[in-house]
Amino acid sequence: MSRWWSKNFALSQLGDRRLNRRATEIGKILSQGFGATYFQVNRKGVPAQMGKGRLEAFSDGVIAIIITIMVLEIKVPHESDLAALRPLIPVFLSYVLSFIYIGIYWNNHHHLLQAVRHVNGRILWANLHLLFWLSLIPFVTGWMGENHFAALPVALYGTVLLLAAIAYFILTRALISHQGRDSTLAIAVGGDLKGKVSVVFYAVAIPLAFVNSWFACALYVLVAIMWLIPDRRIEKTLTS
Repeated sequence: MSRWWSKNFALSQLGDRRLNRRATEIGKILSQGFGATYFQVNRKGVPAQMGKGRLEAFSDGVIAIIITIMVLEIKVPHESDLAALRPLIPVFLSYVLSFIYIGIYWNNHHHLLQAVRHVNGRILWANLHLLFWLSLIPFVTGWMGENHFAALPVALYGTVLLLAAIAYFILTRALISHQGRDSTLAIAVGGDLKGKVSVVFYAVAIPLAFVNSWFACALYVLVAIMWLIPDRRIEKTLTS
């Protein structure tokens, strides 16, 4: 009887060891195959560096919510004629401009993270800093549209764009610092002339809004057009 218990106990321990080994192997496969785990797993099955999967997923979700909030600010008119749509024209134009800006940030954010594999706490906070300013875009968009591009709302809109641009610059520098000065991302970003020119245009447009708000809006549109031109720096660097 004791021999039977000893034999079964030994088989149970062997099964537990095999199960633990198999679980570790599965964890490695998932972390290497999908890259979506929060922590990358090293050869010994111990968590190593933080993966970028959760940061990308969270950012995509926040950006999708921002777009949803903006479109909900366009109120449906109660009348059924074209004249009922006329008061909505400023609101719609401000929505289109902000939608383009959010799309530009999402596109650039996606390309930026394609050049990195791991992140750290500093990068997570820098990314949250960027999302904070982007989350204010629905508010300033609605205020600017409802007040028909008045001076103060237009200036505040530019202020949010300026701070979002600065936050994106901080995120880029945090990523480069973590990846290394000789990394693919650092080579692809380079001097970032377009980003610096955008900040200058925003800084000029904010006080200009109190002189002529339409000229300030023209600068915002100019920056958006400048970023709509495909920027293939990261794609070319990754390909080469």
